Amino acid sequence: MLTFLGFAMIATFLVLIMMKKMSPIAALVLIPALFCVFAGKGAHLGDYVIEGVGKLAPTAAMLMFAIVYFGLMIDVGLFDPIVRGILRFCRADPMRVVVGTAVLAAIVSLDGDGSTTFMITVSAMYPLYKRLGLSLVVMTGVAATANGVMNTLPWGGPTARAATALKLDAADIFVPMIPALAVGLLFVFALAYVLGLRERRRVGVLALPGHKVPGEAEEAEAAERGEGDLVAAAAGSAAQSGSAEGAAASGASTGPVPAVTPTATPGSGSGSGDGSAAGAAPEDGFQGLDPDRATLRPRLYWFNAGLTVALLAAMITELLPIPVLFLLGAALALTVNFPHMPDQKARLAAHADNVLNVAGMVFAAAVFTGVLTGTGMVKQMADWLVGAIPEGMGPHMALVTGLLSLPLTYFMSNDGFYFGVLPVLAEAGAAHGVSPLEIARASLVGQALHMSSPLVPAVYVLVGMAGVEFGDHTRFTVKWAALTSLVVLAAGMLFGII
Repeated sequence: MLTFLGFAMIATFLVLIMMKKMSPIAALVLIPALFCVFAGKGAHLGDYVIEGVGKLAPTAAMLMFAIVYFGLMIDVGLFDPIVRGILRFCRADPMRVVVGTAVLAAIVSLDGDGSTTFMITVSAMYPLYKRLGLSLVVMTGVAATANGVMNTLPWGGPTARAATALKLDAADIFVPMIPALAVGLLFVFALAYVLGLRERRRVGVLALPGHKVPGEAEEAEAAERGEGDLVAAAAGSAAQSGSAEGAAASGASTGPVPAVTPTATPGSGSGSGDGSAAGAAPEDGFQGLDPDRATLRPRLYWFNAGLTVALLAAMITELLPIPVLFLLGAALALTVNFPHMPDQKARLAAHADNVLNVAGMVFAAAVFTGVLTGTGMVKQMADWLVGAIPEGMGPHMALVTGLLSLPLTYFMSNDGFYFGVLPVLAEAGAAHGVSPLEIARASLVGQALHMSSPLVPAVYVLVGMAGVEFGDHTRFTVKWAALTSLVVLAAGMLFGII
């Protein structure tokens, strides 16, 4: 009974948010409360919620102060050099923009924090996507999938959990998995390339004032004949039409393309333009982050860089709990970069929306996870899945673990999977001579999909900052993220790692 109710609760939640019948925060609260009553345990709902909130409170605190800290680092310009390099590569070619999104997300993911990755990636790339009329769900999907592969870093969480649950060394789990994870990351880049080509066919390669793309010579000749304005206007109309059609097809909210005087029509496909959006110094091309913003602190660049490196080193060495580290880091960064009280208040107010949205979502998710765990649904579901494994699959438990990691890490928290389900899978594998190390490595392959789970708070930072409906993000991303996970699993088996 509990098994059925657990699956029904998850299915109801996903259907309602994907059909946009409820907001994620309302669905995370009301649906589990209703199913708790159906399970005959409504009287214990308060206990389940309080227990869930207690478990997720450190995560909420970490995300709150991580958003403040890295928001400040974005404000003061710490990441501007990386962003400028990525945007120079992107130009105004949709294919380059999408690939650049994947590269930027992968690089920033080295810090092991999903919310940081999404904040920096969206802050840098969002203006360019909007300016060119690209699909925003492509941006969120590529960023989430790239971050999911990189989330397997030992300090990212899943590897450490697997090592703790099975009493293994994290390095013994992660290091042999590097080739398979590298294949997964290359697949994400290839996926970004394909999606970028699709976006290029939809909106074309656009050039903005001061830049040239293939076909510009012909337009220059037309301008000399007094026809330049007519050609530019026609190209602009075609670009806006193509963007509108593509947005309708993708279901994304991209909005109209601003007037940017494009000089190549949609579908040009060949060649990559040198163009980039206006709004910054011509020599730098388009800047996703305003290069003249008042919050920049160039004289404190090396202080902020050193502070960030020290913070990440302290996280990796577990010098202090991560929420405490981010709390101290945010307070120090705020005080040094903005010593005047009005400036401090303005910076905190600037990031208040993100903090409130994410913290609210975390505590709403506490209701969902609290009911799943407290009623025993999650245990019954895991036991049912493990019990459904045919006896003949015993020698292939590593493969089974890899396949199960996709749905289980999507519908469960990492803690629930790694501490609740993984030991059972490892025990079943040991009975058939399968090494716990192989089971642990296989358990990591589902992380590409996990990072788009409705139970991952960081994903709400991503969709919130990008202005994308969570249901749209889910419909677009799940299939590609699941495919990426399967590629990692296949590579692991091919290399003999799993």
